[in-house]
Amino acid sequence: MRSQLVVGKADQAAKYKDYFQWEEAVATAPSHRILAMRRAEKEDLLTLSIAPQPELAIAILEALFVTGDGPDAEQVRAAAHDAYKRLLSRSMETEVRVAIKERADAEAIRVFAENLRQLLLASPLGAKRVMGIDPGFRTGCKLVCLDRQGKLVHNDTIYPHGSERQAAAAAQTVITLCRKFDIEAVAVGNGTAGRETQAFVEGAIDARSLPVIMVNESGASVYSASEIARQEFPDHDLTVRGAVSIGRRLIDPLSELVKIDPKSIGVGQYQHDVDQFALKGALDDVVVSCVNAVGVEVNQASSQLLTYVSGLGSQLARNLVAHRDEHGAFTSREALRKVKRLGPKAFEQCAGFLRIKGGENPLDASTVHPESYAVVQAMAEDLGCSVSALMNDAGLRKKIELNRYVTDSIGLPTLTDIMDELAKPGRDPREPFEHFSFDPNVSTVQDLQPGMQLPGIVTNVTNFGAFVDIGVHQDGLVHISELCDRFVKTPADVVGVQQKVTVTVLEVDLPRKRISLSMKSQPGTRPEPRIKADPARATRSAGSRPKPKTAPKPGSPPPFNNPFADAFRKPSGR
Repeated sequence: MRSQLVVGKADQAAKYKDYFQWEEAVATAPSHRILAMRRAEKEDLLTLSIAPQPELAIAILEALFVTGDGPDAEQVRAAAHDAYKRLLSRSMETEVRVAIKERADAEAIRVFAENLRQLLLASPLGAKRVMGIDPGFRTGCKLVCLDRQGKLVHNDTIYPHGSERQAAAAAQTVITLCRKFDIEAVAVGNGTAGRETQAFVEGAIDARSLPVIMVNESGASVYSASEIARQEFPDHDLTVRGAVSIGRRLIDPLSELVKIDPKSIGVGQYQHDVDQFALKGALDDVVVSCVNAVGVEVNQASSQLLTYVSGLGSQLARNLVAHRDEHGAFTSREALRKVKRLGPKAFEQCAGFLRIKGGENPLDASTVHPESYAVVQAMAEDLGCSVSALMNDAGLRKKIELNRYVTDSIGLPTLTDIMDELAKPGRDPREPFEHFSFDPNVSTVQDLQPGMQLPGIVTNVTNFGAFVDIGVHQDGLVHISELCDRFVKTPADVVGVQQKVTVTVLEVDLPRKRISLSMKSQPGTRPEPRIKADPARATRSAGSRPKPKTAPKPGSPPPFNNPFADAFRKPSGR
């Protein structure tokens, strides 16, 4: 692959500066470089060609088809040259372009899917009363108060970055609302004026007893303008909806992010350049997997969240919510059978993922499927206790002999899973929430200096490194060579989305808006190359000789001697 800058477009193509004069073997080119060069070519900033060295290609054709020195051989040679230049080279380039695009798409989609999984499974704060703030300078900050279920109970607008009088009034408003609605945490969006708003709120209230947390607001504007948001808040404008989304992301990221197109969340790698049909399928699978892994509280979940539960879909999700609104909360999983068009097969698929806390049967709040209730009931009866007592008493569970309950339909692995679930019913696979804050002395790119050590949070992981938010409204890049002191094959082996890290500033490029970071103990250093001993050489030095080549068997064809083999061998030491 060879890329070159289009004459006269150096300024427009500044972000592709690395590819102005680039050459690389197709077989080893990583997906992100392939997609970057293709995008630049599409924007008419670079020219991209894919072909072998012409003289080597012609030499191979002549070796295959030109067998003499006469006039007829010259005609064959001329035909070979013309065929390669006019037909074969172009056909080969087209085929290779398609092949490497498919390979790059598959890798980019895999990276995007893994990042999305980690983002959806981010730690939730839990059922808390939250104040959500969508920050802004000129238009003010939109403020909302949410109850423990994420329902909007109040909204207001404050101007903390205006005059002193406006700032004082804003501080009083924050204090009054926190007391009135017994707020337990404050969520501030990390967009424009985010750091300034966070500092203002922390100064207005006691940040030690009431945490003020920065929340990634990527995609919040997309949600606020969506049909889902208009249906949910028909009487409120975009700014109120955006603030609600910010607050809900702190309470439960999964429940809120499923309402947004995954491509708008910003954790992909050249996501708009890959096969959109394949990308959507992969991302939908990830969302379904995450929703089912966490489980859904059926009496609180939105129809958008229920859509991703196995066996439901959009229509059954709407029917379930309509039934809940008309008849009240579900008291048992069996009551789900009364939902319109929810048949036996759909019930079998979805029941294990839908939770009912405080229901008639304590197993309804666990992942134990209703078809296994009879086994748990039999265990409790054999021990002479109730199902609730069995779930709360570890001593009783230890007395159970699982082999007694093995049947043709329920094997020992299933029984083991049931016992694990009885020990921790309805457990959440997500990590506990940890409060995180940026360095209060750094809020803009101009504040950065090489050598600074700063706390950060990983926002995106790619094949060439990880992007880290350090609180300056511009994510910095930790190149794969700066992720840790050892060799790293894949960045995902070292870091993940939403991971808290400590980074060192290497370089700040203000014109290109690029920040280079490092996570090494000694930033900018390279690990010493590992020298592997050659067993064959060691054996020969001990006095042994290599085995002699065996003669070919009688009647076998002679070995093919490629006269151009040396041209394709890698130079020694490369």
